[in-house]
Amino acid sequence: MSEIAISITSLHKNYANGFHALKGVSFNVNKGDFFALLGPNGAGKSTTIGILCGLVTKTSGSASINGYCITDHIAEAKAQLGIVPQEFNFNIFEPCHQIMINQAGYYGVSRSVAISRTKVLFDQLGLTDKANVAAGTLSGGLKRRLMIARSLVHHPKILILDEPTAGVDISLRRSMWHFLKEKNQEGLTIILTTHYLEEAEQLCKNIAIINHGELITNTTMKQLLNQLNSEIFILDCSQLPVQLPHIENISMSAKESSTLEIEVPKTHTISQIIHQLQAHDIIVNRIQTKANRLEELFIRLVGAPS
Repeated sequence: MSEIAISITSLHKNYANGFHALKGVSFNVNKGDFFALLGPNGAGKSTTIGILCGLVTKTSGSASINGYCITDHIAEAKAQLGIVPQEFNFNIFEPCHQIMINQAGYYGVSRSVAISRTKVLFDQLGLTDKANVAAGTLSGGLKRRLMIARSLVHHPKILILDEPTAGVDISLRRSMWHFLKEKNQEGLTIILTTHYLEEAEQLCKNIAIINHGELITNTTMKQLLNQLNSEIFILDCSQLPVQLPHIENISMSAKESSTLEIEVPKTHTISQIIHQLQAHDIIVNRIQTKANRLEELFIRLVGAPS
């Protein structure tokens, strides 16, 4: 049985205005996991993270980080964590390397060790040539990388990422994914909140979804995705007939003169459908999914935004 990195039991949070942000949320994150904590805006994700980080006071329930109770041993619990918040929260006038050294100092890391760790992290994250420039001059993507580097300089056991790639271009996002996967493979436990559901599907092994302060799903990514009974594809075809053929158990509709949208149940493969279309003289040139699988399930579980 895996050791538990984070344990949350019957967590409640009531605010003074009467808002019940968390309603008895319980879940565990195992050591070495890459864990997705998802939910729509206002679901309770940030409140949960805020309680773990000591920024929000819980109303009731319990939580521990690597065995340290956040109520009785808050300093030890917080020392286990590296946090990458959604908003930039560093001194924009300080050089990047100084931000790293200051952060390490908060955790009792000596200056010499901090300098050594900063060099390694900056090399890994492509920040080496920015070490001496003011943080405020960095692009948005490089600021995100600096936030990740800063969160790791004290060698935490657990990394919490709150929308780490918001506003980051695709190529930079993919390189950050690669870096985070490597850190996870080295044993770092990672908790990710994101609205890029492709990101969660690509990176995470296990998942919890919160909606209206309640936990509605807590399972492995594979088991959750297996709940999908069908998948929607967009087919770029050479030409479509005026009357589309009937294929049993397949729903299809023409979106343009050469674009076909089809819903394929799990009992069929896309290659089978393509062969059947070819039998009706419909030649498929390109295939793409309409939305990623996790996105489809997420909408079904929490509902479309109003």
